Amino acid sequence: MSTHIATPQRRSFSLGLYLLIVFGLSWPFQIASAVWGGTDLLRVYVLNCAAMIMVTVGTFIAGRYVFRDGFANAGWRWGKARYYLAVICLALFLWVVPTLIDLALKTLKLPAQLTSIQIIWVPVLLFGTLLPGFGEEFGWRGYMLPRLAQRMSVRRAALLHAAIWWSWHLPILIGGAVASGIASAKLTAQPVGLTVAIVVAATVILSAIPTILHGVVFAYIWTRYHSLAVSSVYHAAYDGMRDSLTLTIGLGFITSLWATLVLIILGIVLLWKADWSNLKTVAIPSENPVPATAAYSQSV
Repeated sequence: MSTHIATPQRRSFSLGLYLLIVFGLSWPFQIASAVWGGTDLLRVYVLNCAAMIMVTVGTFIAGRYVFRDGFANAGWRWGKARYYLAVICLALFLWVVPTLIDLALKTLKLPAQLTSIQIIWVPVLLFGTLLPGFGEEFGWRGYMLPRLAQRMSVRRAALLHAAIWWSWHLPILIGGAVASGIASAKLTAQPVGLTVAIVVAATVILSAIPTILHGVVFAYIWTRYHSLAVSSVYHAAYDGMRDSLTLTIGLGFITSLWATLVLIILGIVLLWKADWSNLKTVAIPSENPVPATAAYSQSV
C-alpha cells in the first residue's frame, strides 16, 4: 500500500491581494499616528515603527500561507563593508552636507544647548530604526519588487514598486497636511475646509515625484547589492539623520530642498542609465530555497 503525502500548492502571486494584506495590517497604525499622535514624539514613533514592522508581518503571511512562494531570493546576505559605507555616505550627503552649508551661510543656527530628551532621542532615531527599516525592506524590496520584475520590464517594476511605496505613506502625509491646513486656516482666518483641501492636495501632488524617485533609489540599492541588511541600513540612516536633525537643530533652507532635488536627479539617472539586469536575475524563483539562517552566513 503506497502512501501519498500531499504538498501545498502554490497560489499565483496577486499584487492586489498582497497589498490588501499588507496595507490592511499596517495602515491602521499610520492612521492612528496621524489622528492621535499629535505632538507626542514617543507615540508617533512607536505607531510609525509598528506600521513599518507590520509590512514584514503581512509579507510573511502572504509568502508563507497565501502564495506559498517563500523568501529565498529576498536578499539574505550581509554584503561587504564598502556597501554599508556607500549607503551611509549617501545618507550623510543628503542630510549632513546641506546642514553644514546652512550653518556656514548662517541660514541655520546651532541651538544654545540640547535638552536631555533631545540627546536621548538622537541614538534612538539613528539606531532604533534599523528593525522597522528592515520591516519595510523585506516587504517592498525583498518580496514585492522581484515578483513585479517577473511580470514586467525591470524599470517598469522598479517604478511601479516605488509608486506603491509612496502610496503606502499617504495616511501620514495626509494626516500631517490636515494638521497644517487647520493651523494655517486659524492664522489666516480662511475657511478651514477649503484650506485643508488645498494643503492636502498640494502635499499629495508635491510628494509624489520625489518619493517615487527615492523609491527607485531604494530599489537600485537592493538590486545592486541584493542584501536586505545593506538596504535596511540605508533606510535607518536616511530616516535617522533626517529626524535627528529635525529634532535637534532643525532643517535649514538648503537642507529642506537639497535631499529632494538630489533624490529626484539620482532617481531619474538610475532609472534611465543604471544597469537593472540583476533585478531580472534575482527575480527568478529558486528551485532550492535557502533557509534564512543559512543564507545570511554567505557574503557577496
